[in-house]
Amino acid sequence: MALSNEIARSALESLVDPLSNKTLGELRAVKRADVAGSTVHAEVELFSHASSARSVIEQGAKEKLGSLGAESVEITFTANVRTRQVSGEDPCPEVKNIILVMSGKGGVGKSTVAANLTLALHRAGARVGLLDADIYGPSVPTMLGVQGRPVSADGKMIEPLERFGVKIMSIGFLLDDPKTAVVWRGPMLHGALQQFLRDVNWGKLDYLVLDLPPGTGDVALTLSQQVKVTGAVIVTTPQEVALIDVYKSISMCQKLSIPVLGVVENMSWFIDPAGNKHEIFGRGGGQKAAEHAKAPLLAQIPMDSLVREWGDNGTPVVQAQPNSPIAKAFKDLAETLSDKITMELNAAYGGTAPADGPKRLKILR
Repeated sequence: MALSNEIARSALESLVDPLSNKTLGELRAVKRADVAGSTVHAEVELFSHASSARSVIEQGAKEKLGSLGAESVEITFTANVRTRQVSGEDPCPEVKNIILVMSGKGGVGKSTVAANLTLALHRAGARVGLLDADIYGPSVPTMLGVQGRPVSADGKMIEPLERFGVKIMSIGFLLDDPKTAVVWRGPMLHGALQQFLRDVNWGKLDYLVLDLPPGTGDVALTLSQQVKVTGAVIVTTPQEVALIDVYKSISMCQKLSIPVLGVVENMSWFIDPAGNKHEIFGRGGGQKAAEHAKAPLLAQIPMDSLVREWGDNGTPVVQAQPNSPIAKAFKDLAETLSDKITMELNAAYGGTAPADGPKRLKILR
């Protein structure tokens, strides 16, 4: 039997999406299947741009269609990213997911993780924004090499700055002198965060990543009151002295009903020029934090001088050297995190996959 469009589509629809455990046919994910000679051109819609399901489905499609006579299979992957719970009062109704990158401990590389995670998601094809919510110590302008003042075209909404295709907002853009301290009490900080969420023209985004300050202060409390977040990514380093404060950050999330999506262990080890592995800050801290949070260990990011060099130069390593081993570590983090978000939101949808995506979800646990 000659391979036809119908047979090719049927074969693709029989493949199982590993994240939802449903067939592509049940998910209505096969958007196109055209046979041209011995080549099949297909379009498959996933739940996220950076997804481990992509390689699984691609391999399955090649094997299945190959057994039916296809010599070449070319699949274009698109994504209909799941959306968090959105209420009528939500300040960012067009933002599908809001991810907090946080840690109770300073100096663990939280901003580095936030910046590179943002770029990794964007390079995978997602629409992403980065909000520097560290009011007292904004570092995103330096790390992404962004200078300038936000403007408002209509006198109402603030236009975020852009770099590498990512929308960015930071209090650092509003300071006359970057070395000047921001001396604000809680109400002023609350007002600034509210404005950064409600009055910035973020537009339609798949992910808005928020780089939070260290500690368990007003910022997280304000955010929990202002917006329904998809969840938090907790950043730590392996040593015990970091975990003391990280545990507090996890506890705060639990008290504020902020889901902990997982833990990132940064600076896990260092590989010297001879290839020897050195665990400078010990080992196991990230796993301990993950167990405390009852959440997965999303990634272990090694120490690499490229991260510091490119961060100081205003180009995160994921953008500057995307094929380097350290960039791959951040790409793997983006994939693992997006898979986690997909599975969490799939559970909230009851495992179904509406074609256009609902506007409201059950509360996530």
